[in-house]
Amino acid sequence: MILLSIFDLTLPLKNPVLLFSLLLFIILFAPILLNKLKIPHLIGLIIAGAIIGPNGLNLMLRDSSIILFGTVGLLYIMFLAGLEIDLAEFKKNSKKSLVFGLYTFIIPMVLGTLTGIYFLKFSIMTSILLASMFASHTLIAYPIISKLGVAKNRAVNITVGGTLITDTLALLVLAAIAGMSTGEVNSFFWMRLSVSVVIFGLIIMFIFPIIGRWFFKRFDDNISQYIFVLAMVFLGAFLAEAAGIEAIIGAFLVGLALNRLIPQTSPLMNRVEFVGNALFIPFFLIGVGMLIDFSVFFKGFDTIKVAATMVVIATTSKFIAAWLTQKTFNFTVDERRLIFGLSNAQAAATLAAVLVGYNIILNNAEIESAALIGQVIAPVRLLNESILNGTILMILVTCTIASFIAQKGAQNIALSEVSNTDNSEQENPEKILVPVNNPETLEELIKLALTVKSRTNKTGIYALAIVDNQNSDGAKDKQAKKILNKAVVTASSADVHLKELLRYDLNIVNGISSVVKEHKITDLILGLHEKKGISDNFLGNLTGGILTKSNPTTLIYKPSQPLATIKRHLVFVPVYAEKEIGFPFWLIKVWNIARNTGAKLVFYANAQTLKFIKDINTKHPVDSEFIEFDDWNDFLIISRDVKIDDNLILVLSRKDRPSYHNNMTKIPNYLNKYFKSTNFILIYPIQSGVAENSATALQNPSVLDSIERLDDFGNTIANLFRRK
Repeated sequence: MILLSIFDLTLPLKNPVLLFSLLLFIILFAPILLNKLKIPHLIGLIIAGAIIGPNGLNLMLRDSSIILFGTVGLLYIMFLAGLEIDLAEFKKNSKKSLVFGLYTFIIPMVLGTLTGIYFLKFSIMTSILLASMFASHTLIAYPIISKLGVAKNRAVNITVGGTLITDTLALLVLAAIAGMSTGEVNSFFWMRLSVSVVIFGLIIMFIFPIIGRWFFKRFDDNISQYIFVLAMVFLGAFLAEAAGIEAIIGAFLVGLALNRLIPQTSPLMNRVEFVGNALFIPFFLIGVGMLIDFSVFFKGFDTIKVAATMVVIATTSKFIAAWLTQKTFNFTVDERRLIFGLSNAQAAATLAAVLVGYNIILNNAEIESAALIGQVIAPVRLLNESILNGTILMILVTCTIASFIAQKGAQNIALSEVSNTDNSEQENPEKILVPVNNPETLEELIKLALTVKSRTNKTGIYALAIVDNQNSDGAKDKQAKKILNKAVVTASSADVHLKELLRYDLNIVNGISSVVKEHKITDLILGLHEKKGISDNFLGNLTGGILTKSNPTTLIYKPSQPLATIKRHLVFVPVYAEKEIGFPFWLIKVWNIARNTGAKLVFYANAQTLKFIKDINTKHPVDSEFIEFDDWNDFLIISRDVKIDDNLILVLSRKDRPSYHNNMTKIPNYLNKYFKSTNFILIYPIQSGVAENSATALQNPSVLDSIERLDDFGNTIANLFRRK
């Protein structure tokens, strides 16, 4: 009793430890309980916020701490949307995003304005502001779609792009209405807003990437990188507010600006998603729930009428916009569900609009004159209490509908992608081997493996440490195990399980070759120290040992700077490369590098090979450029095109294979002399006739079928390859 007496258990609770503990238990158990009922966990968190909030059991207030964490969560949602977007698809679908953005802005504006004037009998200014609330939306359902693995779907890209358009337009309407109500809207107002928005956009899209690239090159500490990213998000959000627009626009643009610097498969990306989805976004949803007050719907018919009208108009107008987008671009029903689910939820911009409108007092002159003669006149607000209360209900209903619809569409699309996956994924799984004897190159090699792997590969990466069995001792064994443990930690930070292999052998070449055969390795990644060049002795051991005894796709990587900071990958492809059996396999790896890092691919090849690659890029676009180049005698001529943040990718060949030519023997000297401070990757493709066991397998047509399971665009590559 004495112990309990020191705690203040009166409501609302004030003990910060107890409050935070309560919130964490809600975040933990609300999704678990509602998943059994097949209810999206987002709705559970909103409902939980309503129950424990000041209008429910009054367990806690919606105080500054809830508002702070909620603001972080809201910005996080918009930041993740910009960070996870496929920039190539975004550019490809930019016109479609513009069309959808206009659909989802104009239709709610028209319906909302007409309804406000003729049905709810509001003034024109109030009706326009009310309609702008319907036009804006918040990507509440985005975490659901991201979790189900369909965030890169074209419908999601279009909706995210459209969100930027409609929210910006809706918030400009809000700014204009607020200015008109105070008499501040004039030519100077629009000029000032336009100039500030342009300056803000230029800073975010051009200055932020330069700062980010500089930071990531110099600081590789995991915690420092995460704090830097978070600081940039809030700086961008603040600059947006300083420019006269909402902070959510700034957070989204920061995501776009840092998109290329944070690869989708990187440990940093995993940390960003984990912290946001585990803590900040749930706080935002609980904070939204705390705004709900069900008692207001029993105080009068006007509130019920306004609330019901708002829900119907908001939902109907967003559905019409999604339906028109589906018909315009011939999308599937499930893609329409994604568009509608993402665009129907009202929260952030809607709350901003209603609070601004509620705080705008009209008829100020009349109120002041009445006060002078002792009369009391209630202030006339631009948005009254009925609209304020109706907005809260609209937020709850639209978030609920959006979550269910988005989850349904995302689940169907995810299931269809799984059902279309070739069974050969289980028969011929992708297995990537990374020898990690050098601790100085370990992290970059593991990150390269995470970048080139297929999206479905969560367990097919192996780290190999080799100990000389003739001179082994306890210290060497301990060092090898320490290196392997570091590799496991690096991979696990990206949510990938890495398998450790400790082998005792006569030499490294024998050890690697044996492991490749025993574990049926499909891809081998070897590393070079960044301060050392590639020697003839190294290539001699490689071609005379590993490449003659085994036949995986082999990548030799020398990192001079982090892979995430690379702007362009210059890919040199020899003549007849497309005629070899290993062409699709290495091309998929290069494609994954571009898609996961967002960096541009620049292909140097002859006209025939370029045409082949262009056909693939047309159907599965990445940011790329094509330059005709077929004389490797003039290889050094490209040195003038190589910039500081470029990475060279050279596709080589074993001797006497179709794509081999004598100039390949000069490549090590060129790299050591002219490209000493440049990243490079040498690729030795799978080639038939190298080893008996590999040659037999490669002549089997079923191996070509296995290409299809490596990635989404495998079908295209395999089909084109068969035509050859």
